[in-house]
Amino acid sequence: MSERQGGTRPCPIHLLASRHTITKSKKVRESVFTAKRIFLSGASSGIGLAIAKLLVAQGHEVWGTSRNPEKIPALLRLHPLRLDLADPCSVDEAFNAALAEADHFDVLINNAGSGHFGPAENLSAEAIANQFQVLVFGHLQLMKLAMPAMRSHGHGLIINVTSLASRLPVPFMAAYNAAKAAMAAFTMSIQLELPDSRVRIVDLEPGDICTEFNNAVNKSAQQDPRYEASVAKTWTMVERNMAAAPKPESVARRVCALIEQTNPPPRVTVGDAFQSKIAPLIFRFLPQRIRIWGLKKYYGI
Repeated sequence: MSERQGGTRPCPIHLLASRHTITKSKKVRESVFTAKRIFLSGASSGIGLAIAKLLVAQGHEVWGTSRNPEKIPALLRLHPLRLDLADPCSVDEAFNAALAEADHFDVLINNAGSGHFGPAENLSAEAIANQFQVLVFGHLQLMKLAMPAMRSHGHGLIINVTSLASRLPVPFMAAYNAAKAAMAAFTMSIQLELPDSRVRIVDLEPGDICTEFNNAVNKSAQQDPRYEASVAKTWTMVERNMAAAPKPESVARRVCALIEQTNPPPRVTVGDAFQSKIAPLIFRFLPQRIRIWGLKKYYGI
């Protein structure tokens, strides 16, 4: 059939070959992998360990920290460092030593943390201060060290691992909730203030994740018979949620995806569908009285 009769003009062989070459070269460009140099706090257990393992498995170079670096597994491209977020001198020394060795960091992941469990009114001033030092001030210190170096290098990504507890508080973890909320708010404030896009910052908010976190929770708050029943019910629910929660590898996969994005979202939630998607959406539209009622029902108190 001729072209005038409505037929289709045959496609020349060289055009087909050209299209194939373009498609192939595009796929090659998309598949090019660039290994990144990453500073990760809290790499010896839980979410941090899962992140470290997946990053080095993918070919990235990781400087991972812990108060006890001997607990960090001996893996190719994983460099263990001692860092105690409660000690500002330790933070400076660890980061500067790692930076001297690495030359630059493409990514900073603020992940390390701990928790206190007990009635808020019985928490000591020292316990509250410790939570803020470890979960806020120590990580802000790392950010202040990393940002100028990243800007000088031309780019960088900072991932602050906060928590959904910053928006959906866990009963009897007031200091932890407040510190995570402070870190989330500080992260958003910096996102508002950044004068350019060379350094990206992400607030990563996990829900319950199945780790050994509960085993390390500090329960030194003074016992109080007025709270005894509620404390017991809440802890039972916390343990139950932890046992049924997604594995830390789910967070690690999300982190690995984020570091490959040129323009990552400013806030990301990860966890089971109810905690990470449904509950935050519903709570956004509820008055405070209903939020408190709903959380008390959820924890059975």
